Amino acid sequence: VFPQLSLLSLTPHRTLRVLPHKPHEVTANNQLQELPYNELSRLRGLRTLNLHNNLISSEGLPDEAFESLTQLQHIYVAHNKLSAAPQFLPRSLRVADLAANQVAEVFPLTFGEKPALRSVYLHNNQLSNAGLPPDAFRGSDAIATLSLSSNRLSYLPPSLPASLERLHLQNNLISKVPRGALSRQTQLRELYLQHNLLTDSGLDAATFSKLHRLEYLDLSHNRLASVPAGLPRTLVVLHLGRNHIRQVEAARLRGAKGLRYLLLQHNRLGASGLPARALRPLRGLHTLHLYGNGLDRVPLALPRRLRALVMPHNHVAVLGARDLAATPGLTELNLAYNRLASAHVHHRAFHRLRALRSLDLAGNQLTRLPTGLPAALHTLRLQHNRLRTLEPELLAGLEQLRELSLAHNRLRVGDIAPGTWHELQALQVLDLSHNELSFVPPDLPEALEELHLQGNRIGSVGPEAFLGTPRLRALFLRANRLHMTSISAEAFLGLPHLRVVDTADNLEQVLVRLPSTVPHRPRQGPEPRGT
Repeated sequence: VFPQLSLLSLTPHRTLRVLPHKPHEVTANNQLQELPYNELSRLRGLRTLNLHNNLISSEGLPDEAFESLTQLQHIYVAHNKLSAAPQFLPRSLRVADLAANQVAEVFPLTFGEKPALRSVYLHNNQLSNAGLPPDAFRGSDAIATLSLSSNRLSYLPPSLPASLERLHLQNNLISKVPRGALSRQTQLRELYLQHNLLTDSGLDAATFSKLHRLEYLDLSHNRLASVPAGLPRTLVVLHLGRNHIRQVEAARLRGAKGLRYLLLQHNRLGASGLPARALRPLRGLHTLHLYGNGLDRVPLALPRRLRALVMPHNHVAVLGARDLAATPGLTELNLAYNRLASAHVHHRAFHRLRALRSLDLAGNQLTRLPTGLPAALHTLRLQHNRLRTLEPELLAGLEQLRELSLAHNRLRVGDIAPGTWHELQALQVLDLSHNELSFVPPDLPEALEELHLQGNRIGSVGPEAFLGTPRLRALFLRANRLHMTSISAEAFLGLPHLRVVDTADNLEQVLVRLPSTVPHRPRQGPEPRGT
């Protein structure tokens, strides 16, 4: 008998099918199918019951099983085969985890009348609104976390605990939040409603207006055609991605003055859906995501304090002299996979972005490097363009640049002007993969640690190829035109940090001898991810 046992953990043991005679000795995954009342009643002092990942059905967990467990605080029955929640759980309970079962019904005293209950996890079950009674949480006034995600709820349940701080309702069938359903949840900080069926008619101006402490609201992957009204001023993060939003109205955002992160990716804004000054009420906005909206220009009059503008996969074809002038504090700008051609990028487009650290212009139609690149840049991505030349004056002043991607362009060694790399004294990662290089470019930056040359036309590597890069750690020469003897035996002398040389998929197998090591065979793993 174990009346003073405080923890019973029955996970994970693959052969146990009944409660053991000495349960405190078991800590492995099980196949328990039932929990007999007479066995459990011996454990009167039990505080934690862990039955996670067994085969227990509702029939194997009788209602009277918990009558004697008056000190139970934590119960974990996730990943079993329960079709209904226990009708009664002890009043002393603090945490209840019934996730990943087949629960379709909850009873008033399953979670009700539990003054110490703080967390309830019911996600990944079969709960509909009919299976969740109106008084399911009555008398449990301390619940802070409630997870009902991945069920079959069609509307937001009424009578939720007023004490809630985190409410998970994602991955349901919710098309409506009834009026007043969230009027008492004034402590709520995080609300997750993504991946539902919400439309504009399923919300009203008062839906969120009483949530005076709400900081995080996720409404992504729904069917909203506009930004919801009545957003609280405390909101910090608003996810609206993957909806049907065609217009952003300043009036809808006026109340959310504390918003810092606005995510609007994959909506239907088009050329006119984000008019000038629409976001001006959001004076403290830090990050704006506009990925995949069919925008043909950078939105005008963005909030001055904006730090990250992320709008790849749009239709931006022109970058004017003043398009970014309103946001001088930008540190990240992503305009990848738009329609920018060199002739339509003004030479002063980046002039005021003195704080810019990351610039992504990949996947455009650039034939030469943009002029006037900010001196503070750390990362510059220009892969998948149509670059044919590199000129040193266009990289002049980029003394802080650490990563430069020029992959998938049309560069030849003769098109890289002498002195191109001269001022890139901090450059550590250089990606020249998938170009038309016939040998290793000369005079590479001394600080270089990672060099990508895969997918070129390199037929030989001479003894002086890496004399100027003593810090090189990784070199990728995969898929070139190298033969067994194409690499000089002296090529890697003076490279004490070199650990990776990838020469796979060349014309012949190339053996590489690193300094002071035995011969290394080429790596045969997948090609390093291009940027």
